[in-house]
Amino acid sequence: MEDQSLTTTNAPLHCQNCDSILNESFEFCPNCGQKTNDQLTIGVLFYNTISNYFSFDARFFKSFAPLMFKPGYLAEKFLQGKRLLYLHPAQMYLFISVLFFFILSFTTRELVHEANVINEKVVQSEFGSVANDSLKPKLDSTQVEQLMKPLKENQNVLGLKDSDLKMADSLIKLESANPRNVNTSWDFDKEKVDSLLAVGADKDVIYKEMGMSDDAGFIERRLYKRMLSLAEGKGAGSIVQAFFDSIPISMFFLLPFFALILNLFYYNKGKYVHHLVFSFYFFSFLFMVFSILFGINYLYKDTPGWISWLIAFSTYFYFLFALIRFYKQHWLLTWIKSGLISFVFLLLVIPTTAGILMMFSFLTT
Repeated sequence: MEDQSLTTTNAPLHCQNCDSILNESFEFCPNCGQKTNDQLTIGVLFYNTISNYFSFDARFFKSFAPLMFKPGYLAEKFLQGKRLLYLHPAQMYLFISVLFFFILSFTTRELVHEANVINEKVVQSEFGSVANDSLKPKLDSTQVEQLMKPLKENQNVLGLKDSDLKMADSLIKLESANPRNVNTSWDFDKEKVDSLLAVGADKDVIYKEMGMSDDAGFIERRLYKRMLSLAEGKGAGSIVQAFFDSIPISMFFLLPFFALILNLFYYNKGKYVHHLVFSFYFFSFLFMVFSILFGINYLYKDTPGWISWLIAFSTYFYFLFALIRFYKQHWLLTWIKSGLISFVFLLLVIPTTAGILMMFSFLTT
């Protein structure tokens, strides 16, 4: 019994993760880094989840102030080799972008609802106003009387009774007021399309009534599907939702393209990956600023608009100072380059991307 107890007491400690032999004084495994006594609790579970996927640890808080108030500092330090002291640029971008789109989702829901309401009102008001105009008699009482005059003068010759004249008068007025074909700004007969929808007609029949060709391809069919939903007064919200859902995808193209623009203007200031590091931190800053703005505007509806515009405009000066620190060129030359880079990116790249996103959201929802 004593030998068995001695054997158990002197048994070597093993890491629960990699099974490496540990010294009793070790708090962390020297092979894999896991704590030697890592008891599973709710706090440990969620901390590990956030830390592993978003690196939400002390490095984020240590990196937050330099990111917001020291333009270009984090990118500069990362290239100098300080890559564990501060949060990795891609991890910083990932975490803040997730936070940004989470906050943006509250605003998106309101915009989707407003878009649906406006779409419905436009359809109703447009069709209603046109229908009301069509219901107005095309002939006034004088014109009706002129049409009835030959009938009254030749009543005996034609063998018409007074009741026949009254019926003729009523038919002329009814025919004048009856809208046989209500025309709207749509390129199809909306009244007939609404009738087909009411009887549950097949969508292909409705699309062809709207003008779709018999051999329509995927894009044309999606186009008519979206037109039909808009005509029903319920398609605008889904387009807005799809547009916002496509923004994260677009950022995977915009951010590398922004780094490419920097590479063109600073071709002698390092490799493309250096400009990519700068872009990751700069876009993280932009997402954080707009996360704060959207959050404030959502909580406080009466926030003056000029404050939001002022903060948004200040991001340009952040960009200017970041370029000066990171690329270390004269401020005047950097100011000229910053203006050109902003011009190319804002006036060429973003509108083109927004147009592609709008087309994508219009055709794929």
